[in-house]
Amino acid sequence: MTMIEAKADEELGAHQRGQLAALFHALADPTRLLILEHLKIGEHKVKDLTEHLGLAQSTVSAHLACLRDSDLVSVRTQGRASMYSLNQSPQLAEVLSKAEELSRPGNAAHHWSEEHPQLETGR
Repeated sequence: MTMIEAKADEELGAHQRGQLAALFHALADPTRLLILEHLKIGEHKVKDLTEHLGLAQSTVSAHLACLRDSDLVSVRTQGRASMYSLNQSPQLAEVLSKAEELSRPGNAAHHWSEEHPQLETGR
């Protein structure tokens, strides 16, 4: 492999890792997960989501922007309203299903500080 090909592969890998990190960031917030649950049943306006969630419009809009930036949600304009819906619904449903399996009580959480006390203090 030439140096140019190696550099291109390295940049592609870094780009893919960045996209994956953005995806996990988008999925790491309970409110965003709740929004995704609401969008499973169909399109919603921001107003509908604010009423369902009991949150301020600006808060819901910020969460929707994060989900849109991660390509999990798409938006279309209908008059003066913005309609939000899920992108890649089957794949997203599978990811969320697998995440739920991993988070079940039988899957004991790893407690980093308990397992690695010397690393937590910097020793």
